[in-house]
Amino acid sequence: MAAKKKTKKAKTAPQLRKEALKAIQKLVRLKAADDNGYCTCVSCGVTKKWNDGMQGGHFIPKGSSSYWALVEENIHPQCVYCNQFGMKHGIAAQQYTLYMQEMYGEDYVDQMLADAKKPIKIYAADYREMIEEFNENITFQLKRIGG
Repeated sequence: MAAKKKTKKAKTAPQLRKEALKAIQKLVRLKAADDNGYCTCVSCGVTKKWNDGMQGGHFIPKGSSSYWALVEENIHPQCVYCNQFGMKHGIAAQQYTLYMQEMYGEDYVDQMLADAKKPIKIYAADYREMIEEFNENITFQLKRIGG
């Protein structure tokens, strides 16, 4: 009997979304990093290596908005403490808001918040396209910092 050839199942939209989130969070840390690979937390100001104690923190939480979860303007470097604890239990959210208003202006931030609950359907093909673009940019940024 011949062995059946296993076909690789296509990833589902939720699986692709998870992959896209991981890629964009990596990309924003790399883009924010200096030429030595260090970036600064937008909430507390601590500076660390992009891949050592830093995360891609979302201004509008990734579970709250299908659209903003994968938009670079919504994601910036945060230290693990601010991203995992400070956003809910400390002042990191307020500091992040001030950063966003300074960076993009109050009108833009207000528009982001107003648009946050608008449902936007993102299809598997869209996620695949995003992942490809993010990964190309990640490769470029890694070369830039010598990683």
